[in-house]
Amino acid sequence: MPSMCRQCLTTFDDGVRCPACRSPRITSHPELFDLSIAHMDCDAFYASVEKRDRPELAEKPVIIGGGRRGVVSTACYVARIRGVRSAMPMFRALQLCPDAVVLKGRMDLYVDVSRQIRAMMMDLTPAIEPLSLDEAFLDLTGTTRLHGAPPAVMLARLTQRMQSEIGITGSIGLSHNKFLAKIASDLDKPRGFSVIGRAETEAFLAPKPVGIISGIGLVGQETLKKAGINTIADLKRWDRGDLVRRFGTMGDRLWHLARGEDTRRVKPERTVKSISKETTFHDNTDDTDILDGHLWRLSEQVSARAKARDLAGRVVTMKVKRADFKTLTRRHALSDPTQMADRIYREARALLDATDRLGSVRLIGVGISDLVSSDGADRGGDLLDPGATRRMNAERATDAIRARYGQDAIRKGRALR
Repeated sequence: MPSMCRQCLTTFDDGVRCPACRSPRITSHPELFDLSIAHMDCDAFYASVEKRDRPELAEKPVIIGGGRRGVVSTACYVARIRGVRSAMPMFRALQLCPDAVVLKGRMDLYVDVSRQIRAMMMDLTPAIEPLSLDEAFLDLTGTTRLHGAPPAVMLARLTQRMQSEIGITGSIGLSHNKFLAKIASDLDKPRGFSVIGRAETEAFLAPKPVGIISGIGLVGQETLKKAGINTIADLKRWDRGDLVRRFGTMGDRLWHLARGEDTRRVKPERTVKSISKETTFHDNTDDTDILDGHLWRLSEQVSARAKARDLAGRVVTMKVKRADFKTLTRRHALSDPTQMADRIYREARALLDATDRLGSVRLIGVGISDLVSSDGADRGGDLLDPGATRRMNAERATDAIRARYGQDAIRKGRALR
């Protein structure tokens, strides 16, 4: 049985311990060295970054998210054992885990760590399809000769580098297509390395619930359940034509996935259409100063994401959700694209001021869209705003200081409101 030690990367034929270093961290599979489509998923990414920077939190439950009215962005594995999950309302998470340390996310930092991980992936293959800051598909087909080692070994080396150089762990799923690679990466988290081979595909899938298919949420599962479909085996018993007639194009997709068939290629960068950030308040507010402070902080976060990706937006969006849950969205098209926090904030604030019947607010958000390369963005001054160039230069100086001394090295007064 082809085997690999994930501790020292020695390859060998079967065994419960590595013959070189005696580590029990062994991955064995008949097709281990024949597969090349992978999914890498960081382990509780935001929480892991925070624990890396604050070692005193290592053994404590950590939740990244907003106040009691917000939702959980990420929960560490200590909190997950208590039942806390991403997208769970914060009040429910704190009922399950009252001793959790709740931290606000530091998106600019997470973006920076993500870029470091992406650079490591690029050392393996240019065929990388990011799904978010903390996960991506990789296609290492044909790279064995280049690296002198099969994809499995190079992927294990990637997670080693992530842990030793950045302090972040990740889990690998390796298979013969994207659908199965993503499933595999969830099988043994954290610090997992799971393989689903061609020969075992249908037998592996048969007993699994249909919810294992990406895109089939609770509503979709209920719809399939009404048709007598609870497992992949149930799904496979259906005729292809019947599935299409019952569920349309989704039925054809389900027919193929029930057999482990997925012809999608790993696409080296998906187009980002917009960048946005929002926050839900613990208590509804109509205090303009509070709203203004949040607008600035959100604008900084949107700006940080845009700068990290070398993007700029031609349209600024401001969104509020009132106490009656009605959502109001306002947009303004710019004369030229921007990625600067000051300009995004000023446009968002003008949109807020122009919103009638605002009332009490429970959520506020800021975003940019119609994205283009940052080349040529934010270069000229504004004849109607003589101070724009000065503020732009000050922001660039601030970015340089933060890059050297950390994000908290310098702040604007309005961010403290």
